Amino acid sequence: MVRSLVFDLDGTLVRTEDLKALSYARAALELRPGAFSERDVIEGYQNVIGQSRQEVSESLLRQFELGEALVKRRKNGEPLWGTFASIRLGFYEQMLSNQEVLAQYECPYNVALLNRSKSIGLRSGLATMSHAREAFRVLDLLGIGEAFGSITTREDVERGKPHPEIYELSARRLNVLPFECLVIEDFPSGITAALAAGCHCIAVTTDLTRKKVHESGLLSPEWIVDDPARLLDVATRRIGQES
Repeated sequence: MVRSLVFDLDGTLVRTEDLKALSYARAALELRPGAFSERDVIEGYQNVIGQSRQEVSESLLRQFELGEALVKRRKNGEPLWGTFASIRLGFYEQMLSNQEVLAQYECPYNVALLNRSKSIGLRSGLATMSHAREAFRVLDLLGIGEAFGSITTREDVERGKPHPEIYELSARRLNVLPFECLVIEDFPSGITAALAAGCHCIAVTTDLTRKKVHESGLLSPEWIVDDPARLLDVATRRIGQES
């Protein structure tokens, strides 16, 4: 029986991956104005989504030949990827601090499911690989932090997704067993973590994650939601099936 819903944050409740892609694009264009388009960088980001900050930064640095410009900007001999990541983070922080911008990237159907969970007797948890400070700021700006009975972030675990630790811990904090959790995810690493923990899972894809989710083969197509308007129906069916 499903007794709790556990949500990912980035790409699931808010399309922060879109904002991250845009922040990398703006940082690259600041370094090499006019050398390529914002869309070019965003498409480059799609190829490395889900990788670490270092891997993403190094890949885009090479692809868009940012090294020469970064040499002039780096401090105290830091690696070039670190300089690029710092510049990009400035743009990202600026967007995250703007409530109007963040509201535009909220995932309304996923948030609607979160808000409904309490009325149908389900506990709700958040399991995100975002840092706590970043996650709580996003939740506060969206006004949904109080909806969760448990919030688990990067600082709470030793091993990140796709390792199951974060979902195992989230289940314990909600006082349920993993197989009593239905996880709402958007990316293969999170889906892998949820399934490895023994949770049920539904993926709600975005333009950035859709291809990788389908190609991963981790979930039956009936549990992959490409049209977010279908989420409530799919989740209701999954909860009923596991009852």
